[in-house]
Amino acid sequence: MDSETVWKADAVALADRISALLTLARSAEAEIGSLLAEIESRGVMELFGYRSVARLYEHLADIPKSAAETIVKRARALTSSHTLDGTPIPAVAPATAAAALDGRLSTPMIDTIVGVMTQVPPEHRDDAEQHLLTFASEAGHKQVAALGTRILAHLDPDGVEPDSAEPATPNRELSLRRKRTGIWELQGRFDDETGTRASALLDSLAQRRTTDEGPDLRSPQERYGDAFSDAIDLALNSPDLPLQAGERAHVMVAVSLADLKTGVGRAILGDLGTMSAAEARIHACDCKLIPAVLGTKSEPLDLGHQRRLISTPLRHALYLRDRGCAFPGCHRPPRHCQGHHIRHWTDGGPTELGNLVLMCAHHHRLLHRSGWQVRIAADGLPEFLPPVFLDKRRKPRRNNLHQPLPFAA
Repeated sequence: MDSETVWKADAVALADRISALLTLARSAEAEIGSLLAEIESRGVMELFGYRSVARLYEHLADIPKSAAETIVKRARALTSSHTLDGTPIPAVAPATAAAALDGRLSTPMIDTIVGVMTQVPPEHRDDAEQHLLTFASEAGHKQVAALGTRILAHLDPDGVEPDSAEPATPNRELSLRRKRTGIWELQGRFDDETGTRASALLDSLAQRRTTDEGPDLRSPQERYGDAFSDAIDLALNSPDLPLQAGERAHVMVAVSLADLKTGVGRAILGDLGTMSAAEARIHACDCKLIPAVLGTKSEPLDLGHQRRLISTPLRHALYLRDRGCAFPGCHRPPRHCQGHHIRHWTDGGPTELGNLVLMCAHHHRLLHRSGWQVRIAADGLPEFLPPVFLDKRRKPRRNNLHQPLPFAA
């Protein structure tokens, strides 16, 4: 089609032209594969002086070596050939090769069929290939792959003979490293059982939030990133966590009292990291404190005793009163939550039930950074005042999702 014809063509004509070009391109790719198989059977060294057909095609087509090797491997499976001494090498899927030369099969479809045929015993290959090709004429490669799985299961209903040896050690690898930017990169490989359990955990924590703050606009990757952070919080709060150097696993944050009060400045996070004083102020709502007196060169002169702001009995009372994150519409249970000081303790706010509210990590941050406010109502329960841009009247809202405690009549 020239540019004027393209401009005048309707949707059907455009689609038909694409289909015709796809047929030509697929047919050409299949013919190239058969030529590569022929070159390999004759001897690429003798014909072209290359060590392998893949190397030859890499230079002819100007493509990466890995792509050339994939094309040659596909050609071997589709085309009958012979070794240099004349020994015949039958094709794994000869009927598929014929359909490919006609331009009727996409590359993913060819790879799907070949992948199945390599697992089918030779005496059953003709029938199996015909079933797959017939189905391929009206279905996509994913459906053909599913049919191939059923064919293989029918041919070998008992599956692979179980190994009587001891179970192998699960394949689990994980690396976690910090970049200079302060971003951490996580990469790992896990056995099927561990991956399935991790997926179930993250799925449950990565559900879209349905709260009064508006729709959840996070991408799936962002939701799973937040879910991973929540899973770490749950693990760190577990009473069964092994001790580390005689203490429960923890992260130390060092910040001056002045910066903590104002929320302006930086805090030292762990060994190498940093965080804003405002972020440290959020975590300081519910943490263990070790007051320190420093010298002129920031050397520790005196350390006070470690103490937890919110004691265990007070935390239990908070759990019983709020029953989970108190933010309107949030479903997070108590084990996912932190205690928030309504009036921050650095501003003189007391650590008592009337100045505390239970909040999940997300809504805890939201409260510190947005126009939302929280207070304890006359009945002793927390209520939230939305920002003006959400409600000009700022009518108080409550979380009614959590199951209330039974009470005596």
